[in-house]
This record gives sequence, structure tokens and C-alpha cells, in this order.
Amino acid sequence: MTTTAAPRIRRTPLSGGFNRLWVAALTSNLADGIGRTAVPLIATTLTRDPALIAGLTAVTFLPWLLFGIPAGMLLDRVDRRIAMAVANSLRFAVAALLALLITSGSLTIWWLYLCVLLFGLGETVFDNATTTVVPSLVKRDQLDRANGRMQSAEIVVQNFIATPVAGFLFAAAIVLPVWLTGSGFLIAGLLALTIPAAAARGLKAGASPDAAGHEAPRPTLGHVVAFLVHHRFLRSMIILTSITASALAFAQGSVVLLLLQTFSVPTALIGVVTAGVGLGALVGALISSRLVERFGRGPIMFCSMLVGGIGLLGVGITGNVVFAIAAYAVGAFGVAVWNVPWGALRQAIVPSDMLGRAMGIVRTIGWGLTPIATVLGGFVARIDLRLPFVIGGGVVVVLTLVAVRLLLSAGSQEPAPETLPEGTGS
Repeated sequence: MTTTAAPRIRRTPLSGGFNRLWVAALTSNLADGIGRTAVPLIATTLTRDPALIAGLTAVTFLPWLLFGIPAGMLLDRVDRRIAMAVANSLRFAVAALLALLITSGSLTIWWLYLCVLLFGLGETVFDNATTTVVPSLVKRDQLDRANGRMQSAEIVVQNFIATPVAGFLFAAAIVLPVWLTGSGFLIAGLLALTIPAAAARGLKAGASPDAAGHEAPRPTLGHVVAFLVHHRFLRSMIILTSITASALAFAQGSVVLLLLQTFSVPTALIGVVTAGVGLGALVGALISSRLVERFGRGPIMFCSMLVGGIGLLGVGITGNVVFAIAAYAVGAFGVAVWNVPWGALRQAIVPSDMLGRAMGIVRTIGWGLTPIATVLGGFVARIDLRLPFVIGGGVVVVLTLVAVRLLLSAGSQEPAPETLPEGTGS
């Protein structure tokens, strides 16, 4: 008697165009990871006020509130490769300015605030462009996998490479991680120029202009707003994710001080601790698309959001550093699993010709309250550095339970019409 093994489902490789985008994003994430670790550590040499430290995180998100929609409008009208290159050139110039201020001894907390604001301005363009280009480079059934690969690479680079490196470089010389950050931004901007031209213009790879050589007219901003407002699921999810993002920001704004003061983590090991937390996020990003394939998008989005809230809550209720890091890793796992299907769902539902502006609007709304929440979390941290995690984690858990029906309906949402032909995208 013989048995026949079940056939293995073979996944179609992601396109060469996507791989080039992935390398550019990888390099930019390396710079981001070094910068995001170095800036709070630099701030601790200027002030120990939790509110001012949290304010830096708030300023990081402020550009999304002010420039998220204009950035989306820009990306729906220009060559996205050029926009990405210019944006990261700006961030390189800001890093050079920051390095000169440190070297000359002229840096103040307010100069640091200005540099972070300018870093964020470039980020609204580069990161938004990265998200909007992905659907033009892969097929719809590859979106979860493509987003999982982008996020897992981001987590690996930022948490396991950039963050530990930044901590050790900072301990050696404050200015070293700043110069490395700027160099990474510049290289990533140049790599972005290698993305296929069709995807950079917001066209599906393999799609072509009309017979007269012109691209079809794009929907107006009013049409994009109307689409988001009248799409019941997207409208409700935007509200839910906005509140959730604010709760997460409220909890984590003063995390550097929490590690340094409450848990007595040495400065040089901050990056190592963050890498431990990042391990949870990495696992989540790597297995998220598999979990969606097996259990469905809705159940996975519900469970991951719940796990994320429980993890943050665990950080706030313990005085043990090992348990706190483990709980933080669990929360990071939940957030990473959530990000993959939610990102793929937006890319599938929103038509490609309005995706840049739609993503700008979604992020403006989603992160609009984040600066306020971060500052409020900083003031609450003056009472107890763990208290923001208790409040923020608790809010996420409650929101998840209230929105259970909405989250479980994610798998039944109808996507936008597919226009990518088989075998294209390279």
C-alpha cells in the first residue's frame, strides 16, 4: 500500500521591482533605527524631564498631522522615485546639521526638536511612497506576503542591527550614530531611483497609458475623501486604529526613561533590550501572512490587537525587568501581526490611482492625535513611569473587545478591481 504526499502550495516569487524597493526601504530603515535610538539618548544628555522626552516622540508624529495629506497629494502626481530621493536627501542634510551642532557644543533641546520635526517631514514622503508603490509591484494575493517581508525586514534592521549599534556608538561618541543615520538616508534615496518607472507613477506594472499616450485622469481629493467616508468598513477602522495608535503612543512616549530609571538598564544596553523586545515583533511579522492564510484575516486582526494591548498592560503592572521585557515583546508581537493584514487590506480596498492621497489621509487621521497622546503620557509618567503603560494597554484591550464584530468582518471586505496581469511586475 502506498501513500501520496499532499501537494505543496508553491508561492509565486515576488517581482524584481519589489525586491529593489525592499532594498531601498531596508537601507532607510537602518538609518531610521539608528536615529530613533540615538535621538532620545541625546535628549537625556540635555534634560531628564519625562514630558520633554515624550515631546520628542510627539514631534516625530507631528509632520503626519501637518503634511500627511499634502505628501499623499504629491505622491499621486509626481514620480515617486524622485520624491523618495529628495525626501531622504533632506533627511541627510538635517543629520549633518545635527552632527555639527553636537560637535560645536551648540545643541539644545529645542534644536533637537527642530531636527526631529524635519526628519519627520522627509519621512511623510518616503514612507508613504514605499506603501503606495507596493501594490503596483505585486499581485493582490501577494500583498500580505509583501507587507510581511517589508515589516520583518524593518524589525530586523531596526531592532537587531540599528538599535544595538546605535547604543554602542552613542556610548563611544554622541555624534557617531548621527552621521551614520544621515549616510543611510542618502544611500536609500539613491536606491529608490532604481524602482520601475511605471510603479513610481502609480501604475500597476504592465499597465499602459491610453491610446493618446496619456494616463487616465486621477480622482480629485474630494472623490478620495468621499470614498473613505462612504466605505463603512474603512471609516470605522480608521476611527478604531486612530484611537489605538494614540493609546500606544501614550504608553511608550517615555519608555527610554522607564528603562533607564525604573529598571536601571545601562545606557549602552538600551539597544540590546530593545532588540529583545524586537524579537517578538520579528516573529509576528514573519508568521503573520501564514496565520492569515490559515485562520483568516478577521480572527487574526482581532487576536493580534488583543495580544498587543495585554502586552503593554503587562509592562505597566510589573516591577521585574525580565517580565517587563517579555511582556513588551508579547505586545510587539501582537502589533506586528496586526500591521501586516491591515496594511494589505488598505492596499487591496483602495484603488491604486488614489492610494497616495488615501494613505496620507488615513495616516493624518490615524496619527493626528498621537502627538497629543504622547505629551499627555509624558505628563502622566511624572507620576509613575509605568502608569502610561497601564492606561494605554488597558484602553487597547477595551477597544478590541468593543470592536470584535468589526474586526472579524475584515475577511469579507471586497477589494478594488484588479488590473495587474499575470507574470508582470518585474
